[in-house]
Amino acid sequence: MGNAALLEAFSVAVTTFFATIGPVDVAAMFAIFAGGLDERERRLTAVRGVLIAGAILLLFALLGDWILNMLGISLAALRAAGGVLLLLIGIEMVAAKGSGATTTTTEESREAELKADIAVFPLATPLIAGPGAIGAVILLMAHAEGNYAEQAVVLMALALVLLLTLAALLLASQLQTLLGVTGMHMVSRVFGVLLCALAMQFLFDGIAQSGLLGGVATPPAASGA
Repeated sequence: MGNAALLEAFSVAVTTFFATIGPVDVAAMFAIFAGGLDERERRLTAVRGVLIAGAILLLFALLGDWILNMLGISLAALRAAGGVLLLLIGIEMVAAKGSGATTTTTEESREAELKADIAVFPLATPLIAGPGAIGAVILLMAHAEGNYAEQAVVLMALALVLLLTLAALLLASQLQTLLGVTGMHMVSRVFGVLLCALAMQFLFDGIAQSGLLGGVATPPAASGA
């Protein structure tokens, strides 16, 4: 696999992870939940949350193929389903709304407010290692199955986005003040549009790989070409 192909795979993975994890959105939620913590506690909570989320995502990255085989799920089905999930997340991001795929639900937020330690819940999961991020890491690793260089690139992209997420958490208050609600929504919408395009590509690839369209008759004009 050439350097250009690896660079493309890295770019796709970074964009996908940035959109599904949403460092800016996570930082905004963290600023709310960690309002009662002092500076030292906020730093420790941010580091613990990212490390725990990283461990969860790495687990799914390494065992995703085994999980698929155990459940009898084909790569084509995963690509199609992952494409639909990522498309829904992208649409939510463009509309600046959340349903629980990349953010907490209302019930989860209320429960988190009552907890003293928010590193595991809701920070590590579902804010960072949510359904969207877990689905994305399984999908990207399965897409690179057998190509260890590309899989390594995917893991590097995941590590980079997690580092960006940690930086955003450590600067949560300043980031929220700097960007404001409009700025944070703008960043979310830009990556939402990119995620929608990637999601459609995954969906198209899954349908093509499934062979469902193999029996469709070729139009006369095309058959004569």
